[in-house]
Amino acid sequence: MGVFGRKKKSALALETPNIWARPEMMVTFRAEIMPGRDREQRTFRIKQVLPNGRITLYDFIGEHRQGAFEPINFLREKAAKAHQK
Repeated sequence: MGVFGRKKKSALALETPNIWARPEMMVTFRAEIMPGRDREQRTFRIKQVLPNGRITLYDFIGEHRQGAFEPINFLREKAAKAHQK
């Protein structure tokens, strides 16, 4: 423990950046960024995750940051499939 009660960050935490996305994952732009479009029209597949944490997408130009997308819900697809049955 440090002088004022703060814990030191581990060496592993310093080496591993916050990974919020992986190539080939689907991400959905927030509705505020693409108003008037359905969820399907705002959803894209990640092409590449850059070292600075931004991503590039298939079929959409530019680099994008995490804040431009809705929070990732890994159970959304599973719930949709269960609802269709």
